[in-house]
Amino acid sequence: MQIQEKNLADMLVIKPLVKRIDASFAAEFKTVISNRINSGNMKILLDLSEVDFIDSSGLGAIVAMLKTLGGKGSLTICGLKETVDTLFRLSRMDKIFRIFASEEEALINFSREHQKE
Repeated sequence: MQIQEKNLADMLVIKPLVKRIDASFAAEFKTVISNRINSGNMKILLDLSEVDFIDSSGLGAIVAMLKTLGGKGSLTICGLKETVDTLFRLSRMDKIFRIFASEEEALINFSREHQKE
């Protein structure tokens, strides 16, 4: 599995190092992320800056992550390339997920939210 992971504050940053999240990658991707959530990582930043294409199974895997969190955590997305951003807008997933242009922007927002708590 080609995924880079790092912990920043109490957020897990996950970055798939693939160009496509499709049927050949989605099931394993979903399993890995579900395992991370089930082991206590409840704040996840999904950095899709390397991804050029996501099909319906890939989008389904991302939605499944949100369902696995069950309202007890957060899934934020960053780094969407134009084609992936278009998919999120056309499928109206941009209304479901918080999306930021970059990892830095997402982390700044996360820090601000933490200061309010």
